[in-house]
Amino acid sequence: MSEPRLGQNTQRRYEIAEDVLRSNIADGILPAGLVLLEGPIAEILQISRAPVQRALLQLESDGLVHRFKGRGYLVGPPGRAIEPNRTDIKSLGLTIPQHADEALQSRSSWERIYTEIENDVAGCVIFGQYRIIENELANHFSVSRTVVRDVLTRLRERGLVRKNQSSHWIAGPLTAQTVKDHFMLRRLLEPQALALGASHIDRDRLAVLFSRLSELDSAQSADAWQSLEDIRAQFTECCVLAMPNERLRELIRNNLLPVTATERLLRQLGLPGDPAVIAEIRLIVELMTRGATAAAAAMLENHIDASMNRTIAQMKIVAIIPGPSVTAAYLTRVVE
Repeated sequence: MSEPRLGQNTQRRYEIAEDVLRSNIADGILPAGLVLLEGPIAEILQISRAPVQRALLQLESDGLVHRFKGRGYLVGPPGRAIEPNRTDIKSLGLTIPQHADEALQSRSSWERIYTEIENDVAGCVIFGQYRIIENELANHFSVSRTVVRDVLTRLRERGLVRKNQSSHWIAGPLTAQTVKDHFMLRRLLEPQALALGASHIDRDRLAVLFSRLSELDSAQSADAWQSLEDIRAQFTECCVLAMPNERLRELIRNNLLPVTATERLLRQLGLPGDPAVIAEIRLIVELMTRGATAAAAAMLENHIDASMNRTIAQMKIVAIIPGPSVTAAYLTRVVE
């Protein structure tokens, strides 16, 4: 088994997840060809998908896993024509060292419920305005109101909820204008960040991303659309967030949250993906691989503009839908 890194108690969750997966691959517990999906791994480690996603990206860069035409990653290096093995990872008995388990479970209470609440909120705001009642939220998750306020404060920092004049917590509505506002910020920030971080981009990771985009652009299949959110996240991490300015990175991440949530909800409602999205991102990455940073930044501006128009057009379709059939118990629709 591989040795844990130094400074274990200061490791971030994605680093711990990466070490756990790496050691289980090395020990043969995760065999070659096994399909790795973020959701089941996140459930086993009791963390959100984001650190698992980042861990898998690093393992992919190191050649321990690779993407294929289906969803997820295959254990093993690329180019070996490994047959996908879809055994449920939960049945394999992953080895999780005690220090890793303790480090993952020592995170504060608000982190354990944050992702679920964020998803609940993001899944309804496109349909209107909702009030979040602190007591009901606390009872729903069996936590204190202090923990609830921690979650809601962070959701407010990310622009997903706000307090009205009566000091009630309000989510939504997500309107065409608010979407335009978020995309305007994207247009101002992301091309500049791409240009600023060009010299910091991991070239090997960029090559892997370009190869994956080229495969998807050629495939034009249902699997391609299922992989779209993952591809966008990889592009953002690899290219847009490569610059060393942490405050700018955080601003970009927070602004993307409602945008990503909206696009995810539109997919869940069955609205089709546009083949142009993958082609646009592939072109940006190709320009970056060639060192054409200014052209890539200009193409990113065009991509953001096109994405805004696509999103607003689909929101008009959703406007005729009465609303979600089920919302979390702590969310109450505000009728204006």
